[in-house]
Amino acid sequence: MSTAIINISSLVTNDPSLGEGPLGLVQDAAVIIDGDRVAWIGESSKAPATDNAVDAGGRAVIPGFVDSHSHLVFAGDRTAEFNARMSGRSYSAGGIRTTVAATRAASDAELEANLTRYLTEALRQGTTTFETKSGYGLTTHDEARALRIAAAHTDEVTYLGAHIVAPEFADDPDGYVSLVTGEMLDACAPHARWVDVFCEKGAFDGDQARAILEAGKRHGLVPRVHANQLGHGPGVQLAVEVGAASADHCTHLTDADVEALAQGTTVATLLPGAEFSTRAQWPDARRLLDAGVTVALSTDCNPGSSFTSSMPFCVALAVRDMGMTPDEAVWSATAGGAAALRRTDIGRLSPGARADLALLDAPSHVHLAYRPGVPLVSAVWRRGVREL
Repeated sequence: MSTAIINISSLVTNDPSLGEGPLGLVQDAAVIIDGDRVAWIGESSKAPATDNAVDAGGRAVIPGFVDSHSHLVFAGDRTAEFNARMSGRSYSAGGIRTTVAATRAASDAELEANLTRYLTEALRQGTTTFETKSGYGLTTHDEARALRIAAAHTDEVTYLGAHIVAPEFADDPDGYVSLVTGEMLDACAPHARWVDVFCEKGAFDGDQARAILEAGKRHGLVPRVHANQLGHGPGVQLAVEVGAASADHCTHLTDADVEALAQGTTVATLLPGAEFSTRAQWPDARRLLDAGVTVALSTDCNPGSSFTSSMPFCVALAVRDMGMTPDEAVWSATAGGAAALRRTDIGRLSPGARADLALLDAPSHVHLAYRPGVPLVSAVWRRGVREL
């Protein structure tokens, strides 16, 4: 079956060959969907005949959001921690242990129900592709089951046994690294595409992180790195060195870090929900963009430091507090996320791309930042199927 979405006021394609500027904007546009793919883009008056037609009514269409960094396989609640932090206590990596205890105690069914709840929540806000990680089990059994549960819902699954040192290894961090790079990796690698590490004071240092990422590479996993969130450190440089797809957070950067990202292929994934929820320093997106770094935006949805599944919210934060223009923020939340996942079939709307798109209850994508907090996504197609 083919479907035409017609009378689109402004269509973001992220393909400059199809329209104006880096977003490839097409005015008074139409999109033709055939099966799970985009078949045609152009002016609405020139749209070919299809089996079905949907009148956009002068509203805007954008590619589905690509959320390239989330932590959705977990149990428990950290409301008390958030409340305390908002009352003056600073965030540190140790809070993760609270979620580890709850996740270990949860059943598979409880973890999957929680995951699907947040996926549905994200879909209502226009997210059509998401990456998610393990990292709240920290035993071989619990990390492997987290990845199995995630893999039933997405192809973008990340092994994050190296989230923090497991509590029972508190006095033997090197022993935990051996577990993460040995038995745990053997059990988890078949269920994952990516390997990640929290390279930060209070988690893993540069040498430990390098050993974990290299072990993952030997098992066919591609690196990602939690880098330079809480302070200056080796994470960004390590990410570039090992050929990571993305360095995520990138809040505290030296000039050398920015230069390394600009000269390499590693995407800088910025996670403004974390800074919002921890009252921390905002990443300087303007500095990265002006240096020529590819930037992605993502939610970092997790129960401790960024409990939001809303990509529109992150777009608004990036524009208001990180120096991005609305065009840059929307690109980074769609095509940028795709780049961080090394995907070319998503994050854009052009012939041959996957038919993932969101219809906004607004005449322009700029309203995502102009009207923060307003539920602007009125319809979503994923793989050519209308799901909202």
